Amino acid sequence: MTPDTSRAREIAEFLSRNPDFLSEHADVFATLEVPHPHSPGVISLAERQILALRARLQTREAHLDQLLRHADGNQRIHQGVTDWCSHMLAEPDAQRIPDLILSTLSRQFELDSIALRLWGLAGLPEGEYMQDVAQETRSYAASLHKPYCGPVTAQDAAAWLGEAPASLALLPLRTPDAQQSIGLLVLGSNDERRFTTDMGTDFLEQIAQLAGAALSRLAPDQPDAIA
Repeated sequence: MTPDTSRAREIAEFLSRNPDFLSEHADVFATLEVPHPHSPGVISLAERQILALRARLQTREAHLDQLLRHADGNQRIHQGVTDWCSHMLAEPDAQRIPDLILSTLSRQFELDSIALRLWGLAGLPEGEYMQDVAQETRSYAASLHKPYCGPVTAQDAAAWLGEAPASLALLPLRTPDAQQSIGLLVLGSNDERRFTTDMGTDFLEQIAQLAGAALSRLAPDQPDAIA
């Protein structure tokens, strides 16, 4: 530690132990000059404090603007989920629900690509949604406790989208009691920042839960229409 550093620490400790010193010697501090933080030259201590307060205020304003943007984005997503759920609730024919899930999700959230595969649903006719589902993929979907978000790695389900996306989300679908794995919903984006490994998945989990509940109407012993 240099003598100047030691002396500076002693002064700081003295001021912290004697807070009245600043008010008792206000005339001294009024004439003190310190280096300007952004340009050559010096300014008074009072001006330096004002600059510091302005910088702190700008930082807080930027943080507040960011929070407002996030709140606005979350509100739009929430409304989109509500509208999407309303379409499913209004559909009387359970066999149309898979098509409805894809069309309304793609429109509500402006997705570049989307795919859906299902299994264990006796009320769903053989077709597009029941094909190309390997046992490994079914086991992978059953092992997901929450949606996967991020780049394409070794997920076979990414091939369902046709063209490889820059980022994707894999949503495991289950019956409302969470006991039976019934499918996998794949969302793809050309933007690598759309689905990232560190993003929150609350809304995606809601989508998966709602889709699973709607599709469970096609499971054995379930009515194919809302009573």
